Amino acid sequence: MAKTKKRIGKQVEPNQSSNATPTPKLTASSPHTTHVKSIFKNSPAYDLLHYFEKAPDQWAARYILVLSSIILRTAVGLGGHSGYKNPPMYGDFEAQRHWMELTIHLPTSDWYFFDLQYWGLDYPPLTAYHSWILGKLGTLINPNWFFLNTSRGLETSDLRFFMRVSSIVSELACYIPGVLLLANVFGKKFNLSRMDQIIFALIILTQPHLILIDHGHFQYNSVMLGCFVYTIVELVQNHLVMASIWFVCCINFKQMGLYYSVFIFFYILSQLRKFKDLVAVGLAVLVTQLIILLPFASHWTTTLPQIVHRVFPFNRGLFEDKVANFWCTTNVLIKYRDLISSSQLSKLSLAATLLSIVPVNIYIFYKLTQRQQPQPPSSSSSSTLSINDKTRISAIVYGFAYNALSFYLFSYQVHEKSILLPLCPILLLLLIDQHDITMIQWINNVGTFSLYPLLKKDDLILQYFVTSILTNWLIGFKLVLPSFEKRNMNNLVIAATYAAMIFYHVIDFMFDPPAKYPDLWVILNIAISFAAFGYTWLWLIYKIVKL
Repeated sequence: MAKTKKRIGKQVEPNQSSNATPTPKLTASSPHTTHVKSIFKNSPAYDLLHYFEKAPDQWAARYILVLSSIILRTAVGLGGHSGYKNPPMYGDFEAQRHWMELTIHLPTSDWYFFDLQYWGLDYPPLTAYHSWILGKLGTLINPNWFFLNTSRGLETSDLRFFMRVSSIVSELACYIPGVLLLANVFGKKFNLSRMDQIIFALIILTQPHLILIDHGHFQYNSVMLGCFVYTIVELVQNHLVMASIWFVCCINFKQMGLYYSVFIFFYILSQLRKFKDLVAVGLAVLVTQLIILLPFASHWTTTLPQIVHRVFPFNRGLFEDKVANFWCTTNVLIKYRDLISSSQLSKLSLAATLLSIVPVNIYIFYKLTQRQQPQPPSSSSSSTLSINDKTRISAIVYGFAYNALSFYLFSYQVHEKSILLPLCPILLLLLIDQHDITMIQWINNVGTFSLYPLLKKDDLILQYFVTSILTNWLIGFKLVLPSFEKRNMNNLVIAATYAAMIFYHVIDFMFDPPAKYPDLWVILNIAISFAAFGYTWLWLIYKIVKL
């Protein structure tokens, strides 16, 4: 069988013509490749892993990385979780357990109708199937964990152990291998050494925000983000059909994946050359969606409208709890709910979201289509990528980061945990330009900081500080902290933000909020976080314009 297959949307390099000998290019696998100079030579991460720098030993570094990731997640899981010993609703831990309970005992026709007042299922079908699989496995170990109705609020140590392990296994099955593959693909594209690829994977896999939410607070966001990472891997390699399939899986696990939807639509449209390519992508999306909905086929007329109603709850309100987006932060001054109705608020947030993302997506679309025009052959042969391909791959990551952050800042029904969606592609920017590491890690630190009020409720303060310090130490504080030798706006904003975060933690530790304003410290947290996210939003626009 031939090793190379024709892929939908595959580009022909514009500097190759039938009557000209193309300029030879070095690939990452070439023995003469000059790798990009690493910035991690003096970092603790490099000190820990450089013993495995030789090619025969690099497999061991990957195993150590995966094993260390498991140990870190297990350690976080020893702490509290959402709703622990807090009846009658408990929290997200009980919600996940309850969905396992109902999916294994009820027919699919009842899944989205059963007892909606007590953690009714409100995620798309792939989450339901995931719950069904875990529920079946758990029942084999101990049926008492998932008895219908009578098991509500169960928090025994053996059940908690099973749930924690299920979260780790879910991440091992999807997110962790996706990150390792993505680091490898980007490493080959951008001439990163194998050791740098492993260090980048280490930085991504030790970031506190996802670990604290999935293995502390307790959810399964890693499955959705794993599907998204595979989407990026396929887009980078111009495999549009496979990327479409992965993305359909992403949004069918958690509807928050729609934060990425507008950009992927514009991007795929910019890469289609022929009508048959459009048909292939369309069929891939349609067939994948139909397969996912197949278990509901016998009762689709009643179930599908209910799924849509549960997945998109427009009647819940503009935002959930306190979240560092535009609406919640400005709500301190402007009481939106007193001025306009919920339906008007949903329309207003939709208009604000579209206004923030559509012009930038059109600009990226224009950039990508213009770059596809034939250009003179490059005089340089030292680069693995053409200028066109560098722009295309950079646009993928910047586009996803900007769109997800715009949705977080301006859309309807945002949770504090939704910050995971922009943070994932923002982290991947490290693979494009490692010299932005101070800025990128600052954004991730602020993202973790924005989750602090939620984590404090779950008694995860120790885990919050330890994982945050650990990640920044691994990278190296010299790379993380702003350089005072370079006085620019970015360094000034970063330094001011860190000072504000330290001040916040000091007053939160030493003083209770005034009785008249019990949420004052939380509001201060979201104000600091929103200011940083707003600056990040502008920075992403600047970087996109420079593509």
